Amino acid sequence: MLMQRILNAALGIVIALLIGAVIMLAQGYNPLASYMALFEFSLGSPYALATTFKNAVPLVLTGLSAAIAFASGPINLGQPGQLLMGALAATVGGLYLDLPPVLLIPTLALLAMLGGALWAGLAALLRQAFGMSEFIVTLMLNIVADYFTLWAITYPFKDATAYSPMTPAIARNAWLPEFGDWNSAVLWMLAAVVLMWFVFKRTRPGYEWRIGGQNSLFARLGGCPVDRNFVTVMLLTGALAGLAGGLLIMGGPHRFLRGLGANYAWDGVMIAIVANNSLPGALFYGLFFSAIQTGALGMELITNVPSEIALVLQGVLVLVIVASREALHQLADRLAARRRAQTSIGRSELT
Repeated sequence: MLMQRILNAALGIVIALLIGAVIMLAQGYNPLASYMALFEFSLGSPYALATTFKNAVPLVLTGLSAAIAFASGPINLGQPGQLLMGALAATVGGLYLDLPPVLLIPTLALLAMLGGALWAGLAALLRQAFGMSEFIVTLMLNIVADYFTLWAITYPFKDATAYSPMTPAIARNAWLPEFGDWNSAVLWMLAAVVLMWFVFKRTRPGYEWRIGGQNSLFARLGGCPVDRNFVTVMLLTGALAGLAGGLLIMGGPHRFLRGLGANYAWDGVMIAIVANNSLPGALFYGLFFSAIQTGALGMELITNVPSEIALVLQGVLVLVIVASREALHQLADRLAARRRAQTSIGRSELT
């Protein structure tokens, strides 16, 4: 299974790069020089590598959120809104709380997680109370969160000296420390991946979540509290998306700007799909997507290839990996069946 996933990932990456090269050739660009520039600006130096890892933080955390939700049953597509609400909660805390860094940074991280969890919890409440589909509710709440946070940074929390909607900078004590070129948000990301993997794979609740995602009727008949687990997973995945927003604020730009969320959360959903809800896969593809996005600006600067080629590479990567996954499964099943048949024939000949 592991080798099959590695083969699927390698095949998808190679095909995506080849299709990107064909597109660049058709437009008159040198694909080899373009890819060299892309990876030089994303992985070619300690600073570039540190920037790629920092940019991967919201991608990995929202990908982790979506992967856990999808693998456990709930269809939580509210990561964009949950990220924004987590970022707003951390920003407000950073504006009004006066604590030393050792207390303020964890407090703002908890506030961010609480903001994301409450926003996801609203969808869970509507599902439990009125049977409303969390698929629709979380999508609609994304729009509400977008306009609510825009209102918040335009009126009650707007920086009076700014010409566009944004808040003042949060307290200096709330800024995440940096170690040379490396931002400590990366440590929060890695800790979240390890902790969630342990909970998901090595604990009883994680087992119940996975069983519920594979067959909710079987889980219910087996005694799993399916409804309670649904709410728990929604709150947990909302907290992860909210943490992504809080780390965005604390890691820089240290204030809530208009358009802060960008496409991080939607890219996170794509990452979960490409990773087939694997938590280590979410980390790998989050870093890969970040490398493409980070290096695309350098590629445009050096070779004049539009940075939008990164979007093409991401889209092709998703299509190829998802499409080839089933084909590889069928090929593996056929090879296994052939080996079993040959073994059976060999045993019958011996007898």
